[in-house]
Amino acid sequence: QVQLVESGGGLVQAGGSLRLSCAASGSILRINAMGWYRQAPGKQRELVALILSGGTTNYADSVKGRFTISRDNAKNTVYLQMNSLKPDDTAVYVCSAHGTVLTYTPGMRDYWGRGTQVTVSS
Repeated sequence: QVQLVESGGGLVQAGGSLRLSCAASGSILRINAMGWYRQAPGKQRELVALILSGGTTNYADSVKGRFTISRDNAKNTVYLQMNSLKPDDTAVYVCSAHGTVLTYTPGMRDYWGRGTQVTVSS
């Protein structure tokens, strides 16, 4: 099985920064895309940022220019550097691994972390 464990969430004032990390563990051969989603109370889960194994990135319009996603393929780890945080960024941030290929297992699967709370105070 694959486990995704997030870290780095917390409480920060508006304008501050946080760095989230997510490490995937298990019998992983390759993860095609890793990403961060977020869900605020009463709202649907939304994509924040996605990064392919080759480094191509995609961001939600609301975070462009403020957030940066990166990954270490050797460590199966993805990061999210969040700068100039706003109260609207308050949410549970969930890590994802898409198109994961496991050893001795055909096909690809998606996996999700449990999430880490980010709270931005005004």
